[in-house]
Amino acid sequence: MALSSPRRTPLSDQVIAQLRAQITSGEWPVGSRIPTEAALVEQLGVARNTVREAVRALAHNGLLDIRQGSGTYVLATSELAGVMHRRFADADQAQVAELRVALETSAAGLAATRRTDRDLVLLEAALARREDAWRSGDAEDFVQADAAFHQAVVSAAHNDVLAAVYADLGEVTRAHLRHDVGPELIAERYLGHDTILDAIRAGDAARASLEAGRAIGACATDTEV
Repeated sequence: MALSSPRRTPLSDQVIAQLRAQITSGEWPVGSRIPTEAALVEQLGVARNTVREAVRALAHNGLLDIRQGSGTYVLATSELAGVMHRRFADADQAQVAELRVALETSAAGLAATRRTDRDLVLLEAALARREDAWRSGDAEDFVQADAAFHQAVVSAAHNDVLAAVYADLGEVTRAHLRHDVGPELIAERYLGHDTILDAIRAGDAARASLEAGRAIGACATDTEV
């Protein structure tokens, strides 16, 4: 095969790479609004059209969501996560609940036997954020905080494949949480997750799995009432 002269990477591709790095690193979390177009132009030192092209490319790939009049928000952490979100956007929420049970009960059981002291610190912080979000009364903040707690449980399982699959399903699970929580937080439907953390801390895999599954089941039941 003949060799060709190396070519410089187009400026737009460089900007896309930088914006993608902000997303995949967690610097711009899922659900957050990214800096305005004007701010990105100033930070990157490139033309407005270059920024606009990069943002549109990432939106096309499912990482960003451009909302007219509101801004641009992070939708997913990878192209695959964006694909999963589009593929299952209209999925039966009862089936999503079954998927969550399968993944999260397994993760909680593994976390109980594999968690480290650092995992416990992260889980405690995630649980505190979840409780703070509930007290704030903001439904979307609570959904994001609840999803972050479950992601922390999966991370504590120390199974890279499981963690990657769960992360790529992130927007699918958050959509399910929004469906369960509804547009407003209702005090009677609050379900604490301290029992999940207690079981993981105690190293009780069976109880951790049970509590993780029970949490999902309880949310689904409350939604149907």
